[in-house]
Amino acid sequence: MTASPRGPLDGVRVVTFAPLYQGPHATTLLAELGADVVTVERPGTGDGARVQGHMFGALNRGKRSITLDLKDPEDRERAWRLAGTADILVEAFRPGAMDRYGLGYPRLSAANPGLVYVSLSGFGQDGPYRDRAGHDLMYQAAAGLLDALADRPGAVHPPPDLEAGAIVGALYTVIGALAGLVGRSALGRGTHIDLSTHEALLSVVPLRLDPVLNGGGVPRRDGHDPGYGLYRCADGRLIALGIGFEDHFWTALCGVTGLAEYATLPQADRVAACDEIVARLSEALATHPYPEWQAEFDRIGVPAGPVNRLTDIPADPHVRAREVIRATRGHPARQYVRQPLRLSGYPEPEPGPPPELGEHTASLLRELDDPSPHPEEVQL
Repeated sequence: MTASPRGPLDGVRVVTFAPLYQGPHATTLLAELGADVVTVERPGTGDGARVQGHMFGALNRGKRSITLDLKDPEDRERAWRLAGTADILVEAFRPGAMDRYGLGYPRLSAANPGLVYVSLSGFGQDGPYRDRAGHDLMYQAAAGLLDALADRPGAVHPPPDLEAGAIVGALYTVIGALAGLVGRSALGRGTHIDLSTHEALLSVVPLRLDPVLNGGGVPRRDGHDPGYGLYRCADGRLIALGIGFEDHFWTALCGVTGLAEYATLPQADRVAACDEIVARLSEALATHPYPEWQAEFDRIGVPAGPVNRLTDIPADPHVRAREVIRATRGHPARQYVRQPLRLSGYPEPEPGPPPELGEHTASLLRELDDPSPHPEEVQL
């Protein structure tokens, strides 16, 4: 009797040489789609995220860990053999480093023609910035995401906490890897994917860049629609209003907040009178607590919702109903946010915990000598 597939990528092996954030985030998504993910770590220290507290645990559930010293000839040979078993290889070394280790795409693909090889780097495998060291803030800055801060005097500290480059880069890593598998099924060969985090960010700001590229100049930043913002309710909670250019939503909002004189204003006029309307709307929303306003906006169909603190999310009724937060198998169980793809016909992923450093080294080396399946070693 054939076992049920763990996911659409059941039977796909991913070997990753990409530590820290972008690569682990991407390969965790692949693992939760059913792939067998083997992470190659440095002996002794492992992935640098291991010393960052929760970071490694958040990004590496359901994987296997092997420790290999790529400066050691015997371990390089083991890494080469391991790569020979991969359908997808992800690496995040400086451009050219994998070639120096004998693990570059030309050599590996000669022995494994179906290999989909993803090279992650800040600025790509060529170009004047290819060897520039960097982290997320640099890529955001170079891609224009911090344009609004460029004219401020003196030292400028950007808004913290969102690693946009790593997140977007991880998603493009998954897209590229899956596209490579589809192309392999059609053409019978793999591909080398050169993925620049900088370019990944450039690709997600087309509405900002299009006017610049096509003669429209830089989009104006002065003024905003008063229906698109955060307002304080009577109980101190913030509510997010999501009304942009939709006049029917704006009219409905004005009807229940006592702003009838503004109800027919088109968006351009709302933006022009923004300060005046924001003051009036703030007074109106401060007359009732958040739950009452949310119930009223839901009743009339106005887009609005809570401004959750991170500590509010586990108890959010929608998050709970959708079972967005789950627990890994094994002990101790670790809470995590499931990947958002819900695929009919496949079981819900049940990943094991993040691996201990080198936990699967011995079993993986045995597999290289005996390539028959070892399903008991796979965490998902």
